[in-house]
Amino acid sequence: QTSMKNMERELVCPVCKEMYKQPLALPCTHNVCHVCASEVLLQHGHLYCDPTSEPTSPAATPSTRSPRLGRRAVPKPDRLDRLLKSGFGTYPGRKRGAVHPQTVSFPCPACRRDVDLGERGLGSLFRNLTLERVVERYRQTINISAAIMCQFCKPPQLEATKGCTECKSSFCNECFKLYHPWGTQKAQHEPTPPTLTFRPKGLMCPEHKEEVTHYCKTCQRLVCQLCRVRRTHTSHKITPVLSAYQALREKLTKSLAYILSSQDTVQTQIAELEETVKHTEV
Repeated sequence: QTSMKNMERELVCPVCKEMYKQPLALPCTHNVCHVCASEVLLQHGHLYCDPTSEPTSPAATPSTRSPRLGRRAVPKPDRLDRLLKSGFGTYPGRKRGAVHPQTVSFPCPACRRDVDLGERGLGSLFRNLTLERVVERYRQTINISAAIMCQFCKPPQLEATKGCTECKSSFCNECFKLYHPWGTQKAQHEPTPPTLTFRPKGLMCPEHKEEVTHYCKTCQRLVCQLCRVRRTHTSHKITPVLSAYQALREKLTKSLAYILSSQDTVQTQIAELEETVKHTEV
């Protein structure tokens, strides 16, 4: 148990404190999640450019490119010249407003040193596929060692193969069919991997299939972590979903209170107008 915990600590990203997702290998030999690295660069005033837009990038070769990140069309030469002259870089991690490409310095969260990434920024980094496979195998090992049993089987219980967020329960194949009969409302429930801790089903980003975590006030739309680091939302006002929800709720509550307080006045005016109409008709 202790050795497993020690191993798990080695598989945790130093930025998000969760297990690595698409880890990138830094020149100092430490690793960081792809999304975390782009957020760190964004916080230090660098424009983020998706490495998948650079076909020669080691982190974006066809065998290693993440299926979650969409492929971008390569800009035409004249378009590229206009972008360079206008000061919007096509290099990952380029400083805002910089006219000429510059080397990108990345503050490694593990060794606390500034690491030189060169002009291409994140595009020059390799994706650590070995570490990614180790994380995936560790997850599988944990799932096998802590098998989840069906909550509806009569003894002996079978191992659960499906979960249901709406029912907040885990089922074996037969029990899932039994408790979700065809032709009923429950038949519409989507099966999920079995778990003991069911979280409410969050809203998903239609573009990246990630759970939305922030709200862009400028675009007036919900965004996920990957949307947030794209150049599309550079300089936009972005707040956490909870903050945006509370602000909008407070605004709607005030508007509703004003409408309700004015209701009596409006009804009185309507009655007076109806009397005036009758008087005019007479």
